[in-house]
Amino acid sequence: MKYLFGPVNSRRLGLSQGVDLLPSGICNFNCIYCEVNRPKKLTLERQEYFPSKEIIAEIDTIFSDKTSAEAIDVFTITASGEPTLHTGIGTIIRSIKKKTEKAVTVLTNGGLLHLKEVRQDLAEADIVVPSLDTALSKSFQKINRPASGTDLEKIIRGIAEFRQEFIGKLWLEILFVQGVNDHPEDICELKKAIARIQPDKIQLNTVARPPFEAFARPISQAKLDVIAEKIGGPVEIIASFIKKDGETQQNIGQSEIIELLKRRPATEADICESLRTTAAETQKLVAQLAKEQKIVTTKHASKNYWTINTKE
Repeated sequence: MKYLFGPVNSRRLGLSQGVDLLPSGICNFNCIYCEVNRPKKLTLERQEYFPSKEIIAEIDTIFSDKTSAEAIDVFTITASGEPTLHTGIGTIIRSIKKKTEKAVTVLTNGGLLHLKEVRQDLAEADIVVPSLDTALSKSFQKINRPASGTDLEKIIRGIAEFRQEFIGKLWLEILFVQGVNDHPEDICELKKAIARIQPDKIQLNTVARPPFEAFARPISQAKLDVIAEKIGGPVEIIASFIKKDGETQQNIGQSEIIELLKRRPATEADICESLRTTAAETQKLVAQLAKEQKIVTTKHASKNYWTINTKE
C-alpha cells in the first residue's frame, strides 16, 4: 500500500486504519518534537500532493474485505506532514463516509483552520484533533517553527471558528517540551485560548518517542498532572496504547513494520501492540530488517527505538 498504513492500535482511537495524504516532510510547521525525523519542506501552499483518486482506490480495497472493514474502529486521516495541505482531503473524507458508519478522525496541527475552505473540507469528519502547543508567539516560534507568514492569533481564531461550525467532536492536543512551552505564562495563555475554543476534550502530551531535535525533552508525569489541574475542564493525559480485551494476534511481514516506522519511531513493544503481533515474530522481522540495514536503533528515555535507515 502506498497511502494506507496499519491498521494499528491507537492509544486514543482504538484499531485505526491510517490514511497518509502527503509525501514525507511536507508541512507548514517544523516542530522540534516531530517523530518524522527528516528535514521539513515548509509551505503554506495547498495542492493535491498525491492523487485523490489513487488514495480513494486504496481505501476501497479495505471495504472489499468485509472482515477487515468490520474490525476497524476508525479511519484516521493524517500525513507525514500536515494533511490539510492536501486539497482533496474533503473529497477523501466524504468518500469514506459514504461507504461506512465507522468514525473518520483527522489529526492536524490546526495551522490552516483559519481558511474557510479547510473548515469546509473537514466538516464531515467525526473527530478532529488539532494541536495547540502554546498561545505565546515566542514559544510558538521555538517549538513549532512555522512557515513564514504564519500567525498564531489567526490559528487560535481559526480553531475557535471551526469549533463553532463543526458538529462533530473536537479534541485539542497540547504537547509540552521541557523548558520550551511549560512555563507558568504558557499555561496561563493556553488556558485563555482553551476558553475561546471550548474543545470537547483537552489531551496533554509530551515527547514520548525520539524527536526530530535531540534537545526536545519530555516533562515529567508529575508536571503534567499539575498542568492538567491548572488548565481544568475535560482534560486527560495521554499515556499509553489502548489494549483490547480478547484481541487476536495477526501475521505480519517486513512491509508492515517499514510502513509503521516511516511515520514514527517505535520500540519492539510498540510494534507488537500497534500491529497486533507476537514478540517472537516482531523480534525475527526486526532482526532481518536490521541485518539488511533497512532500519536502525536509537536510544530515547532509556528505551531502544527502531527507525528507518535514511542513509541506506
